[in-house]
Amino acid sequence: MNNSINTLKQEIKALADNEIASHSQRFFKTGKGQYGEGDIFLGIRVPNIRQLAKKYHQLSLSDINTILQSKYHEERLLAAIMLVNQFKISDSNTQESIYALYRQNTHKINNWDIVDMSAPDIVGGYLWDKDRAPLYKLAKSKLLWDKRISMMATLYFIKRHDFTDALNIAAILLTDDHDLIHKASGWMLREIGKQDQKIEEAFLNTHYKNMPRTMLRYAIEKFPETLRQKYLKGEIDVESPNRLSQT
Repeated sequence: MNNSINTLKQEIKALADNEIASHSQRFFKTGKGQYGEGDIFLGIRVPNIRQLAKKYHQLSLSDINTILQSKYHEERLLAAIMLVNQFKISDSNTQESIYALYRQNTHKINNWDIVDMSAPDIVGGYLWDKDRAPLYKLAKSKLLWDKRISMMATLYFIKRHDFTDALNIAAILLTDDHDLIHKASGWMLREIGKQDQKIEEAFLNTHYKNMPRTMLRYAIEKFPETLRQKYLKGEIDVESPNRLSQT
């Protein structure tokens, strides 16, 4: 390790808080059989992690990769934020290197907060003007975090009014059995609805009766209450040519 990483490690250690760490261990489900099983927390708030990422912005990709291999959750989150920050200001060659590093280490992007803070900008940002086949490979992975990355990456597209991949991947993940995938898919459907509710409803009208309940609840969270209740009760007339009028 170079001096910068050593200094960074010292600052991280100084910020650690056992009480916060204990709460995080429970919040991020680190118990046996839970999605975050075995994850270890230092107890550092996200704003402090962002400040460290900004302060040590000069670290090389090699140094960031070293941090990404850490057993500590907050250090892996720090590395992911650093990668995002560098991706946003880099040329295409460096962006490709960051994307490659990220894809090689998705087993280290291994909790929902790390995924959600990094996948849209790095994976979605890189694939925006490229073949998006890698997203579908991730969606069909056996690794939980790969699947969440595939769904969350589409947020970059959704914000640019491109919904196709988000809808396709949400359809692929309809049969997934994990709550974290249901939440991510429902969230992205809701984001689509914020821009074009008719498109979201067209997807829901095809799938909502077979959709995991959590995914549906997330997807319709912002709907008018009368319409939301119709979806929850299975009372939507899918033959109607103008669903938005049925409120």
